[in-house]
Amino acid sequence: MTRSLIPALLVLLLCASARGGSPSPIPVKVVVVTTFDHDYNNPKATGEADGEASRWIERMHLDTVLPFPAGFRPLHLSKDGVLEIMTGMATARAAASIMALGLDPRFDLTRAYWILAGTAGVDPMRASIGSAAWAEWVVDGDLNNYIDPREIPKDWPDGRIPWDASTPFDPVGANIGQMYHLDPGLVHWAYALTRSTSVPDSEAMKKYRGLFTGFPLAQKPPFVLIGDNLCSATYWQGTLATEWARRWVKLYTKGAGAFTTSSCEDSAFLQAVAFLGNAHKVDPRRVLILRTASDYCVPRPGVTSADSLKYGSASAYMAEDEAFESAYAVGSVVVKEWLRGWETYRETPPAAR
Repeated sequence: MTRSLIPALLVLLLCASARGGSPSPIPVKVVVVTTFDHDYNNPKATGEADGEASRWIERMHLDTVLPFPAGFRPLHLSKDGVLEIMTGMATARAAASIMALGLDPRFDLTRAYWILAGTAGVDPMRASIGSAAWAEWVVDGDLNNYIDPREIPKDWPDGRIPWDASTPFDPVGANIGQMYHLDPGLVHWAYALTRSTSVPDSEAMKKYRGLFTGFPLAQKPPFVLIGDNLCSATYWQGTLATEWARRWVKLYTKGAGAFTTSSCEDSAFLQAVAFLGNAHKVDPRRVLILRTASDYCVPRPGVTSADSLKYGSASAYMAEDEAFESAYAVGSVVVKEWLRGWETYRETPPAAR
């Protein structure tokens, strides 16, 4: 699909108010946040190559392409107020891109809802590939003290230590961005709305998940659930690393959360939203994170963690296309409901009953 960028002058004319022609911010109803596509290394790409964004752009008719030089990719806007942004992968680009959007004078985001819809690794103890997890808790996996595992005391579970502690057993202290709690009413509303949504499956996925003996939820057909996220700029994989992720999420949520998905952008996205909320640019209570599983973060039985890195896209990310579809299939249900009920949702965010 090809589109040409609308010149900046035309954008300003489209945004002009009736009073004197001065630019008036575009009122945005929903921001769809994506992170990458398969044209990732092309600096001239518009984000429309096959990936997380393309299905949203095509099916939600996000036909207006707006230049966004302060961010990773151009923006896409629909006639009914849905705006798509691609952040780029990992925490630095995600935080910078979201902050740039939040401070962009072309848009009024004060009542906008946000949904980050992206692919992820999944804990086979919690779900199967293709599954879609709404996060209530997001924990940052980078803000910590670290000792090389070859040097840790024998009674330590791993070398990860809370930021302001000296052993893995110490309680966590001040939250300086290690943990984010999304509005539980909104999260559970989104889950209730989408729990019965059909998500893609395939014979190849069925055969692959059948290899995960001892993980009953990993062998189920893909499904929608509430499941929490651990975010790290470092891509990690493996049995012991996943044991750390489970421990880390429980530690920072005081047992309320359960590690389900791994990603590289979520805590950065939420940090930018928090700062923009402090400036009254956005409403942090109107934020959802949906992660869909393209792979397991634990190797299949009989394969070492190191060897699992050699899988290649046909195995390790064999559900990537289905995860792209799952993100749209589940996420679009919520976006369309926000649009349908905008007269109510504009002032009052929905919550689970």
